[in-house]
Amino acid sequence: MNAAVMRNRLLIPRSCLTTEGNKTGSWRFLRPRYEDKTAPCAAGCPAGEDIPKIEMLAAQGLFQEAWEVVLRENPFPAVCGRVCFHPCEGACNRGEYDAAVAVHTLERFLSDTAARYDYRPSLTRLPDRKERIAVAGAGPAGLATAHFLTLLGYSCDVFEAAPETGGVLRWGIPSYRLPEEALRQDLRRLEEEGVRIFTGRPVDKPFFAEAAGRYQAVILACGHGRGQSLSIPGERDVGVVEGLDFLRKIREGATASCEGLTAVIGGGNTAVDVARSVIRLGGKAVIYYRRRRQDMPAFADEVRMALEEGVGLEELVSPAAAGRDGEEIVLSLRQMIVTGAEGSGRARVIPDGDKTKEVRVRRIIRAIGAGQEAVWMTPGEGDADVLAFSHCRLILREGEIPIVFGGDLTNAKKSVAHAVASGKQAAIALDAFFRRGAGAILSELRDCAVGDGTALSMEIHLGGERRLRSPHVVGYTEINTDHFGFAPQLNRPRLLVEERVRSFTEIDLKISAGLAMKEA
Repeated sequence: MNAAVMRNRLLIPRSCLTTEGNKTGSWRFLRPRYEDKTAPCAAGCPAGEDIPKIEMLAAQGLFQEAWEVVLRENPFPAVCGRVCFHPCEGACNRGEYDAAVAVHTLERFLSDTAARYDYRPSLTRLPDRKERIAVAGAGPAGLATAHFLTLLGYSCDVFEAAPETGGVLRWGIPSYRLPEEALRQDLRRLEEEGVRIFTGRPVDKPFFAEAAGRYQAVILACGHGRGQSLSIPGERDVGVVEGLDFLRKIREGATASCEGLTAVIGGGNTAVDVARSVIRLGGKAVIYYRRRRQDMPAFADEVRMALEEGVGLEELVSPAAAGRDGEEIVLSLRQMIVTGAEGSGRARVIPDGDKTKEVRVRRIIRAIGAGQEAVWMTPGEGDADVLAFSHCRLILREGEIPIVFGGDLTNAKKSVAHAVASGKQAAIALDAFFRRGAGAILSELRDCAVGDGTALSMEIHLGGERRLRSPHVVGYTEINTDHFGFAPQLNRPRLLVEERVRSFTEIDLKISAGLAMKEA
């Protein structure tokens, strides 16, 4: 190039460096660089859903595509769109600006839309493998494990002791929160994927000897179905009812009216579901909880709605004894006082001396937690043959087939989202073991992590585009909020309180496509 041409050409320097080091104001010479990072809502979702991509597609009206993005990480959009406690919204950056995006409501909308238009998903599925896997338990953890293993090319047989599929989703959640048709929507899709489910087939300890000749691994995801005793005098004499059994009978249509006052002992979701069900059966209910309302493990929104519907709540009381007096039960309650805080932040309580009070009720229903049905279902810990992960345990003993403990047996938090997390982790761990050996499991789980938490991505494991995303979780202080206007969160439409308490009809109503796109 000659000198004359050079004199007439404008030469512009370019840089790909960060603007943080450019103090001179000549930013127009910097070349922008696009980098896809991780949103805190995705890292905060136990199931690892790609929430920003879901919302981006939904905002454009691409509802089927958004629904399929949900399915890549979670096989239960209809269920989780109704009963998930949505920790993603608690992590949402938007919550520090005005209000979190209503992710929970939008997932419900996508599942409703999929059902209305009979969407058929197109998911990545690896070639079939020779290994066959047996799964014990057709609850959310067992079904999620079978779903993910099926996508990875494995043949799965699921064995369920109950006469119908679903576990706690089918028997332990009232229909006003999870209608049967919504549950069946997700279950039908799993069966269409090729997951074989055998109901009325309980798994016992001798099953492992039989499985060794037919399967290459066994997954135990049996759930916690055995209620815990109150351990108080008179408990058996007055016929204290187990909360999960009470809810099961309602789902079976076997429970008639609940006239009079019912004492519900506990502070979790089961206790709240029991109390709200009693109200719908024509009775009155009071929840007696040994700590304070803010310490209750039940979802705060469910507690608030229970109080709206007329459920009573008495804090800092614990059952001490029960005795029958004619048709009534005299329940003695020990009063408690707060002495500090536990590591989890909940109040540490002790009896307030000998202070007690008595209440007269028609029935007592306990909902203080549940455990596994048998001792052999307890996963081992500390053994050299046991690989302990955040949501499951993998036992690799020489000469035996691999055994995975998952779901309620290993999860600290008992939720559907955590059950999905357990199933996904178990599937990825087994897949890494069968393809590359035990030494590859930990590195594969690390590679599939969403951000810096315990959530995993099946899309990453399958080699999808999400693997190219930076694991850096973007915080609120990193966002330039000048481009955003203030907007309230979408208020989920619900039945009026006086309508809710009359029946077990679903209380959360549908939203329009326009509202969904606006919120997304």
